[in-house]
Amino acid sequence: MIVPFSAGGPTDVLARSLAKSMGEVLGQPIIVDNRPGAGGSIGIDGVAKAAPDGYTIGMAHTGTTAINPHLYPRHPYDPRTDLTPITPIVSYTNVLVINPKVPANTLAEFIAWTKRSGVSANYASGGNGATNHLSGELLKALTGAKLEHIPYKGSAPALVDVMGGSVSAMFDIPITSLPQIRAGHVRPLAVTSVKRSSYLPDVPTMRESGVPGFDEAGSDLWFGLVAPAKLPQPVVDRLYQAALKAMQTPELQQAIRGMAYEAWTLPPTEFKSFMNIEYDKWGKVVKLSGAKVD
Repeated sequence: MIVPFSAGGPTDVLARSLAKSMGEVLGQPIIVDNRPGAGGSIGIDGVAKAAPDGYTIGMAHTGTTAINPHLYPRHPYDPRTDLTPITPIVSYTNVLVINPKVPANTLAEFIAWTKRSGVSANYASGGNGATNHLSGELLKALTGAKLEHIPYKGSAPALVDVMGGSVSAMFDIPITSLPQIRAGHVRPLAVTSVKRSSYLPDVPTMRESGVPGFDEAGSDLWFGLVAPAKLPQPVVDRLYQAALKAMQTPELQQAIRGMAYEAWTLPPTEFKSFMNIEYDKWGKVVKLSGAKVD
């Protein structure tokens, strides 16, 4: 199983838990191969160029299949034709958090504050083209919020500066923002998902907060299993059934909850249709943001 991100991160932890459980179901070990770089595209390119024999699968992400192809001018694969979708594994949301000293308790109040004369508001991201950068640009486009983008090399230092007050806001994932929300170091305003997060049940969605177009353009994020194109259907079905059985194991369920993800699966044909929709949807958001990566 190729994991397109570094060892030790949330994606790697999820992939190793899934690989262990799927290996037990299939009766053979699944080795995790970390291949980070280019926002995950290097690893998934390895999947796309592998033999379609069922022995190479990958942990794809919203970024590797829906965002990066629009972001990188010379992207090495087309996720619509070079991959075989197996099933999504988890979905998750971004949550908009602000420094507690920002005079806003709701998204509407925050947007109004950014437009006031004399206010210099900004938002941080994990880098140009990251999902939290695209979410910020989408918010600006839909609401007219006056926010300067401050890109960081990763979301962790960005969150530190939001807590410190040098940055007003950022979109972040629950696993890293939840401890800071509970400690009062940041204030949550809204989640980007269609439904409220089970980990933040009191935080409204963007739609509930008065931004109805947000969840249609850039909402839930996800991780899922993919394989090389032209994988024989019996092999697709075997991998899909193994993933479903693995998802029922207490160990994997505990790992998913521990990372503040939501378990989620689809049959391969439905996942393929979903990935195509995601490709078009996020392509529009990338174009809107103007983001490009060399």
